[in-house]
Amino acid sequence: MNNPQYPVARSTNLVIQEVPNEVLIFDIDTNKAHCLNRTAALVWKSCDGKRSVNDIAKLVGSETGEQVSDDLVWLAIDQLNETNLLEDQVVVDLKGQSRRDALKKIGLASMIALPIVASLAAPQNALANLSCGCTTSANCGTNNPAQNCPATCDTDIGLCR
Repeated sequence: MNNPQYPVARSTNLVIQEVPNEVLIFDIDTNKAHCLNRTAALVWKSCDGKRSVNDIAKLVGSETGEQVSDDLVWLAIDQLNETNLLEDQVVVDLKGQSRRDALKKIGLASMIALPIVASLAAPQNALANLSCGCTTSANCGTNNPAQNCPATCDTDIGLCR
C-alpha cells in the first residue's frame, strides 16, 4: 500500500489523451470519461508516490507561475479520489474545513483556476455486439458458429455483418 501522504496517480486500464490545458482520461474499468482542467491535470501528473502534497503544490506553482496552497492540491486530490484516478484512496486533509469553505478560501485567494474533474459515463459502443474478431472471411458465418457470426465479414475493421 502506498503512503497516503504521497499520492500515486492511477495508470492501469486508462486511456489518456493530453490536449491543450486539459487531460482527457477514459477509465476502461468503469466505462467513464474524465476531463481534468489544467490545475487538476498538473496535480494528477505530479502524484508519483514520491511527492508530498506540499511538494505537489510547489511543483504546480512553478508550472503556473502562481502561488498554490496545499488546500488547492487537497481539493484536487479529493476529486481524483472520487473519480478513482488514484491508486489508493487518500484521506483528504482540509484542516477541519468543509470542501465548500476550502473552495471559498482558495477561490478568493488564488489567481490559479480551481481544480476541476468533470466526468461522464460513456455510452456502450453500438458496434460492440457486432464484433466477433473476424480477420478473414473464413472466420465468419457457419465456419465459426461458436462466435455466432453472420455470413459476411469486413476484415478491415474486424466486424461481421
